[in-house]
Amino acid sequence: MHRGAAAGLRQRKKVQTREALRQHALCLFLSKGYERTTVEEIAAAANISSMTFFRYFRTKEDVVMEDFQDDLIESCIAAQPPHLARVVRVQNGVRESLGVAYPVVRGALLERMQLILATPALRARLWEHLHATERLIARALSGSSTDAGIDLRDQIVASASVAALSTAIQVWAEQGGRSELPQLLDQSLSLLREELG
Repeated sequence: MHRGAAAGLRQRKKVQTREALRQHALCLFLSKGYERTTVEEIAAAANISSMTFFRYFRTKEDVVMEDFQDDLIESCIAAQPPHLARVVRVQNGVRESLGVAYPVVRGALLERMQLILATPALRARLWEHLHATERLIARALSGSSTDAGIDLRDQIVASASVAALSTAIQVWAEQGGRSELPQLLDQSLSLLREELG
């Protein structure tokens, strides 16, 4: 087998194992409760060792909290033309990134958000995650690879955008996914644009 093909196969297998772990964990969290589910039980359900679990996730919380979406959102925002208003760049970037991922992740994302909102330990961790997302958006807007290059306007727009997006996601999860998340996110950023003038 060609070396590149073998590397591609290994990478696909890693992604599949990671997603299988996430699915088994979510099933256990929903049936037993987050607090009562152990890493050992998740690993056993996925037919792997606990040691293998920790190659994919640092903690049990990371199974729920870690998301590939942030990197995708950052790159989509950074690719927007710099002459556009900052909120427009965020809105376009979020729209593009969801167009790629949302159809695939919708069901799992809804389950994860409902679990996070129902679990105090995960809700607390969500604030850390939102802060990291805010920094990432601010860097994408500023074109800087470090926090040192972020100006106050980038930081304010990133913070306001994350507040609007997280509110929309919470409403979506609380309503059981009745409406479609991309439309709610787009609407929340449009409302923010109107308020900012």
